[in-house]
Order: sequence, then structure tokens, then C-alpha cells
Amino acid sequence: MTQQNFENPGDDIELLRSAAVAAGIMALGYFRRDIKSWTKENSSPVTEADFIVDDFLAKTLLGARPDYGWLSEESADDLARLEKRRIFIVDPIDGTRGFMRGDARWSICIAVVENGVAIAGVIYAPEIDELYEAVIGQGAKLNSKPLVWCANDEPLPLIPAADAVLNELTHAKLDFIEGPTLPSLAHRLVQVATGDLDVAIGRRGAQDWDIAAASVILKECGIGFEDVCVGAPIFNKPEIRHGALAAIRDNSLRETIHDSLKRVYGCPDDITQKPRGEKT
Repeated sequence: MTQQNFENPGDDIELLRSAAVAAGIMALGYFRRDIKSWTKENSSPVTEADFIVDDFLAKTLLGARPDYGWLSEESADDLARLEKRRIFIVDPIDGTRGFMRGDARWSICIAVVENGVAIAGVIYAPEIDELYEAVIGQGAKLNSKPLVWCANDEPLPLIPAADAVLNELTHAKLDFIEGPTLPSLAHRLVQVATGDLDVAIGRRGAQDWDIAAASVILKECGIGFEDVCVGAPIFNKPEIRHGALAAIRDNSLRETIHDSLKRVYGCPDDITQKPRGEKT
């Protein structure tokens, strides 16, 4: 049998979409139930649902694209991924803490990355039935319709962030309103594309699986998304952690936001010296 070639990034989006929806339905079977959970070495939690969804996605995605590499939060890291032209980057449940406490805004995140850049991505929040997707150069969608930004009703920028960051923004004399913090970083980031937030921030230590899918969705919506230390994130490197991150619609806020994040989190030359932290 001749092996198929999947050259167009759009060739993957139906696979990502169907896998994310099936995984979401599977995860809902464990949501708001008494389930087993553990604490990982980095003090972050993991549940039996994370592992079950991860196993399903690995079998489904790699079964369809055996030549692709694999990087997932709940799988052992196989550095053979570095030799692959394309890889899947997966977070089986982004926002595990929220999932465990019954918060509806957790998500399934899947991206295809080629040569360090996310070229297709899906973020599915099953409990609230929101499916975000994008293919590079082909736009972004929310629940199969073009993702259209709608301004929120607030008179000032709506910005959720840690207290230390909010204090820096206040010190910089930026007028803003503190926004709601969502448990899934990926879902939080794409709220800048919908207009529900004006800025979304991830503190230093976020990893590829937290942001790869969101990065292509934001790009296709014209939203600036950067690691404030180095610029646009590059994925599938030996080191998968990133500096502080910001998704910003209004570019006039960029300098103030970036400077504040640098003051709070710093820009080390080697972030590998920083223990893997909570993904927020």
C-alpha cells in the first residue's frame, strides 16, 4: 500500500478536530466524578483522565500519521521528535486543577508543528462546547464558523494576571480592569481572539503543549503572541519551556505589558535552570 503524503497543513485539521472531540467526550466521563489523581515531580496534579485521554490521542493521531513525532505532557519525552519534520504537540487536559475542582473551562489541546512553527491547531473545551481551530494561512474558526473578534463592554483593557504583574501594570500607570483567570492557559489565550479579554498572560515556565495550538489560532486572528524574552515562540526544541508570554490585541499595550512581565519573571539566559513550574 502506498503511504499518503500530507503536505498541506489543512490535511491534518479534520483529524485534529475529530480526535479532540472524541477525547473531550471521553474526558467528560470523568469530569465532576471521584477519580484517581497524583502529584507529579513538579508539584502539578495529574488524574487518571489525563492518562486515558493521552493514550487515546497517541493511538488515534499516530495511527493516522505514523511518520509524525510526538510530544505530550503525559508521555515520556522521546527526543527522536527532534528529527521529525512534523510532530503532534498535545495537552490531553489543559487546566487539570480546574478539571479536578469542577471548573468547566478546561480544554483538550492538539497542534501540528513543522520546523518549530505550529501550522494547525485545535483547542476544545467540551463542557462549554467551544471548539477553536486554525490552519496557517487559512484563518481560524470557532464551532465551524469564522472566529470573529467582538469588543467586550469594558471601557478599559481587561487583563487577568498574577497579583505581582497587576501591581507592575498599576505602577506603570496603565489603566485596566482585572480580568477572570481561567484554568486552561490555552483557552485563556484564545479569549483575546474572541474579544472576551484584551490581554492574556502566561507566566514563565509554560511548555510547548500549553501554547502550541493557541499560537496558530492567535496568528490567524492577527493577535500578537510572544515570549517577552525572545519573541515568537519556537516549538519542538530540546528545551520546551518558555519565558513569560503575552497575547495582546492592541499593540499600544505591548511595551508596557512586556516590560512589566520582564520585571516580574525576568529573562534568564538559560531557562533550563528554572524548575518546571505550574502552567498559568
